[in-house]
Amino acid sequence: MTGSMSRRRFSLRPLAAPRTALLGMLSLFLALGAAGAGGATASATAVDTNSLQLSGTTTSGIHNTYDPSAFTYLAQSLDTGTSMIELDVWDDFFTQEWKVSHSSLTSNSNNCVNASSAADLYTGSANKDLESCLDDVRVWLGAHPGHGPLIIKLEMKAGFQASLGMSPAKLDQSITAHLGSLVYKPNDLLNKPGGGQYATLDDAAKAGNWPTRAQLAGKVLLEVIPGTVEENNPTDTLWTDREYATYLRNLHTAGTTAQANIFPSVHNAASGDPRTRYSDTTLRPWFVAFDGDAAAFVNNGIDTSWYDVNHYLLFMTDSQNVSPALDDVSPSSADASARVALLAKAHATVASNDWRGLPDVQSLVLPRG
Repeated sequence: MTGSMSRRRFSLRPLAAPRTALLGMLSLFLALGAAGAGGATASATAVDTNSLQLSGTTTSGIHNTYDPSAFTYLAQSLDTGTSMIELDVWDDFFTQEWKVSHSSLTSNSNNCVNASSAADLYTGSANKDLESCLDDVRVWLGAHPGHGPLIIKLEMKAGFQASLGMSPAKLDQSITAHLGSLVYKPNDLLNKPGGGQYATLDDAAKAGNWPTRAQLAGKVLLEVIPGTVEENNPTDTLWTDREYATYLRNLHTAGTTAQANIFPSVHNAASGDPRTRYSDTTLRPWFVAFDGDAAAFVNNGIDTSWYDVNHYLLFMTDSQNVSPALDDVSPSSADASARVALLAKAHATVASNDWRGLPDVQSLVLPRG
C-alpha cells in the first residue's frame, strides 16, 4: 500500500472467543463517547451493528498486515479483531506464482505460513505465496466462526500480466481453490432475494442489496486496487482497476459472473463520481467500491455522502493523517477510536491504519454516517 509507515512488532495471542453482539454494542458506545471527547457528536444510541447491512457500517482495517515486522504471523493481525487485512501481490510470471511482499517481484517476504490447522497458525517458516496467505485466513476463520465479515484488500503492485499467464482469471482460480465458498462474490450482490438478478453491480448497490453483517459472519470480501509500481509505470496503460472491471463485465455478458471473486475499486480520492475517468462507460456500473486517502477526502471537504446514499463501499486509507494528525502507529486508544468515529461520520466503510497494538480500536463496528 502507499504511504511510508514506521513499523513496530506486537506479540498478540489468539482471541479466546468470537466477538459477540453485546461486545460490539459496548465498543460502539465507548467509541461514540471518545468521538464526543474529540469534537464529534456522541448522542447516538448504541445499536446492534450486526443487524446492519455491510454498506451501513464503518470498521477499522490494518495496512500491510503481511509485513513480518508488524506481525510475526498473519494470524496475529486477525487476532486484533480487525475487519480488513491488506496484502501486496506481485505477478511473478517467471514462476507463475502470486508473490506477497512489499518490493520484490520474484520472492516472498511476509508472515504467511501455509497453515492446514489452527495449531499451525503460529508456528513454522513464513515467506509463502498468496495461496498460503489465503490458507491462513481460511484456517483462522474456521477457528473463529463468529467473526464478522473480513475484507481482504489486494494491492496488485505491478498489475496483471495476462499475456504472460498472470491474468484476472488466474487470480480468481487461486482464490476459489483456497477460500472457496467463504467468498462473498460480485455475483452474490447481483442476486435478488426473491430470485433473478440486478443488471449491474451499480443497480444492486443502489437498491441496497448488501447482506447484513450477521449474514456475512465468517465470510470474506475481496477488493483490488492498482499498485504503486503499476501507477508509476509510464508504459503500463491497462491498470488493475480497468482490467479487472473489463474481465468482470465480460464474465457477466457470458453468463459466468460467478467465476469472479473480487470487487474492483476506483483508486484515489476525487470529488463527484470518480468513475467518469473511465472513457468506456460500460465499465462504470461494475465499480461499487472506492479507495482513497482519508485526508484527501476529509481535509479537502469532498462530499462523501454520495457513497453512503448509493450504498457504495468506501475504503479510506492513512486514517491518522486526517487533521489533526495522529501518531502513525501508537495513538491513544481514545484518539484512535474518535478518529474511526469521525471517519464513520464521513461515510467511510473501512478506516485503514497501522494501529496494530489497539485491538479495542480494530474491533470497532460503528453505524456509518
